Amino acid sequence: MLYLKRILSGIVLILAATAALAQQEYRVRPGDTLAIEVLEDATLNRTAIVLPDGRFSFPFAGTIPAAGRTVGEIQSAVTQAIASNFAVSPNVFVSVQPGAVSPYAGPATEGIDVFFLGEVNTPGLVQVASGTTFLQALAQSGGLTRFAATKRIQLRRTDPQTNVQKVYQIDYKSLSRGAVLAKDIRLLDGDVILVPERRLFE
Repeated sequence: MLYLKRILSGIVLILAATAALAQQEYRVRPGDTLAIEVLEDATLNRTAIVLPDGRFSFPFAGTIPAAGRTVGEIQSAVTQAIASNFAVSPNVFVSVQPGAVSPYAGPATEGIDVFFLGEVNTPGLVQVASGTTFLQALAQSGGLTRFAATKRIQLRRTDPQTNVQKVYQIDYKSLSRGAVLAKDIRLLDGDVILVPERRLFE
């Protein structure tokens, strides 16, 4: 029995080491979720989604390139970017969860990638069919949380030719009532939908 326990313990250690090695070698891609912890300041701990341009945002650091980098490289980049805000170099820990299709999404056919951020029930990458509108994609992402600012939703679209980003304001409350369904925007590949948290009396 003791021998069997030792074998099982050995297998667990091997699996843990293999998983850690895979994390170290994995190259981050748009749609992945990064879990970032700063030992010296827990208020900075958060998750961040890698956007279609390959970057993510972090306090005190602005936007940091992530696509194509390993976890270790991103960890070093975050540490360097925020170091000036600490008396000594902070201890930063980064892990990655590869992007996955939302469980609400349909079958993976020819389609486009859309990114939902903020107050939605399933933030992250959602794959939808070409021609899908904002309301349809929102339903596939699980809908809004009760904290969503429904009148201040943004659709951010980057022109792949010029790299210029346009921001469209979406009034979900009006759309959901059917008053202006003609304004239900058809989404394009790489669109980012940002749903902010509502203010106190909003």
